[in-house]
Amino acid sequence: MKGHRQRQQIGFGAVFGAVLLAAMASSVAKAAADSVLDTSAGPMQITLVAQGLDEPWGIAHLPDGRFLVTERDRARLRLFGADGADLGDIAGLPDVSVGGQGGLLDVMVPRGFAGDPWVYLTYAADFNGGRGTALARGRVDFAAMRMTDLQVLFTAPEGVGGGNHFGARVIEAQDGSLYLALGERGTGPDGLQAQDPSRSEGKVFHFNPDGSPATQLSGAMAGIFTLGHRNPQGLIQTAAGDLVLVEHGPQGGDEVNILTKGANYGWPLVTKGEQYGGGTIGAPRREGMVDAVKVWVPSIAPSGLMEYQGDLIPAWRGNLLTGSLNSDFIARLDPRAGYLEERIAAPETARVRDVVQAPDGSIWFLSVIDWAVYRLAPLGK
Repeated sequence: MKGHRQRQQIGFGAVFGAVLLAAMASSVAKAAADSVLDTSAGPMQITLVAQGLDEPWGIAHLPDGRFLVTERDRARLRLFGADGADLGDIAGLPDVSVGGQGGLLDVMVPRGFAGDPWVYLTYAADFNGGRGTALARGRVDFAAMRMTDLQVLFTAPEGVGGGNHFGARVIEAQDGSLYLALGERGTGPDGLQAQDPSRSEGKVFHFNPDGSPATQLSGAMAGIFTLGHRNPQGLIQTAAGDLVLVEHGPQGGDEVNILTKGANYGWPLVTKGEQYGGGTIGAPRREGMVDAVKVWVPSIAPSGLMEYQGDLIPAWRGNLLTGSLNSDFIARLDPRAGYLEERIAAPETARVRDVVQAPDGSIWFLSVIDWAVYRLAPLGK
């Protein structure tokens, strides 16, 4: 049976609490809408686009301006009009395992969607006595509001216990191939799965659009592009062709990494973070392993990643933006200035999970706290 499988029973009290939280979140979102804030690019306005989302995780625009949002904990793929009107749920999804940090995760709309309406999804799945990250695609039939021709393209070869660090951002590269970033599944600083080229945890994979491997490193699982990652939460290819990843460190040590085929980014042998509660992990640097281009200590829990390439905010063109899950802001990073950071903070930027550029050049982001989609643009535009 298609759909998601909730891993625990929900009683009346939990349902009542969820309803109450939904009402509170809706009220907060309405009250917080239309903030105006000063930024390096001048006054910016934040406008509420859509609300009532349960643990929103990924957002992707369609060519006609409509957009899709994934809800992690309900395993729902929701369709909205360009104006934010709720158009309903897309049915026919793969089997999703909900629990912990797992559920329905990223959504990606390829450039050729108008001619061939594939949509790619990442999600947590149950298999082999544990859980792992999976990648699937299906064509969207909007008349029927469901996915057809569903294809599971990748599942981790081995299930792992626990509910943490699925990672799971997927992007389409400029050449039409796919890159998939996977977390190390919370195996911790003593686990070396992220360093093991025969395992999928803590890796970035490179696939063809049909899920066949596009990269083969000597002695490694087919498709592995890079290794040594902890919990990737944002992945892009820049206009210049660079692959950029943001990932969570432990206590401190969040990273921005520029990816190179076959490179090792160190986890857990290299980190500038420490054990929760204190204590050394590995070393800050190690020969043969690639240093991050930016590190956050203390952690900001970066999530989502975009490169601004629009005309609406020319001062930010070529800059990176990522959300913060623990400090309630959007970080703007300027690669030309050594990843100098500006923190864009407002009542709406609470626990930002994803951030994308919309077709009109505005910046849209998901707030988990407000259960909402917001639009950031110059005042009056």
